[in-house]
Amino acid sequence: MFEEEAQDREEFIYHRPVLVRETIELLAPRAGALVLDATCGGGGHSEAILKTGADVLALDQDPDAIAEATNRLSEFGNRVTLRRANFRHADRVLDELEVGKIGGAILDLGVSSRQLENAERGFSLMRNGPLDMRMDPSSDKTAGAIINSYSEEELTRLFRDLGEEPAARRIASAIVKQRKTAPFRETLGLARAIEKIVGRHGRRHPATQVFQALRMEVNDELGALEQGLRVVTERLEPGARIAVISFHSLDFNARARSAKLRVAEKLG
Repeated sequence: MFEEEAQDREEFIYHRPVLVRETIELLAPRAGALVLDATCGGGGHSEAILKTGADVLALDQDPDAIAEATNRLSEFGNRVTLRRANFRHADRVLDELEVGKIGGAILDLGVSSRQLENAERGFSLMRNGPLDMRMDPSSDKTAGAIINSYSEEELTRLFRDLGEEPAARRIASAIVKQRKTAPFRETLGLARAIEKIVGRHGRRHPATQVFQALRMEVNDELGALEQGLRVVTERLEPGARIAVISFHSLDFNARARSAKLRVAEKLG
C-alpha cells in the first residue's frame, strides 16, 4: 500500500479534483482497461483516467454531479459510461453492463465543496438552508427528521460515535427539550443552538462534529464504505489497484481540508 498526502484542497465547483497526479501515478491504469470512478463528482478524476487511454465507468448518487460529469466528459464518447448509483451498489451496475472484472477503481470519500457551498443541500453550518444533508436527494431520511425524531439516547450515541463529540449527551438533552416547542428546520438554527449550549472555543465551529454525525447518519456513510469496498475489491482483476481519497473528517472548511490517498493492489 502506498500513501500520499496533500494540503489545502481548494475548489468551489467540481472542476478541481484533489490529488489527480498522485492518484493516476499510483493507480497506473492500463490503456483499454475499464476503471471504476465510484464517486465521480464533476468528473475530474474520470477525465484524467480517460486521458491515460483507459475507459471509465463513473458512478455518483448525486444527480447534480452526474449532470456535471456528463457535460464535462462528453468528448470521450462511448469510452465513458455514467450511472447514477451509490458505489455500494457498484456490483449491480457492473452486472447490468455485463462487466466481470475491472482494471482499477477510485473512491473520493466525503462531501464535496460544491455540496457544502450549496445552502439548499443543507450540509453547511455557515450557510442557512434546510436541514437536509442527503447526497441522494431521492432518499427519505433527512438531518431534520433525525434531529426532530431521534430519542435523547439515540442522539447521544450518534453524536458520540459518529461525531466524536465530547458534549454529546448535553447537546442531545438540550435539543430534545428545545424541539418540543420549536422543531429544528434550518442549518443555522441548529448550529447556533449548539454554540449556545457548549460555547465557542478555538477556530472550529462548535457544531462541526454534530453536523458530521448527522451527515454520516443520513447517508449511512460507514455502511456504504464497508459494503462498497467489499464489492469493488471483489471485482478487481489481479494486479489492479484501488485508490481511496479521504479527508480530515472534522474540518468543514472546503478550502483547507487535509487529503490522504491510499492505494492498494489486488494480488493474484
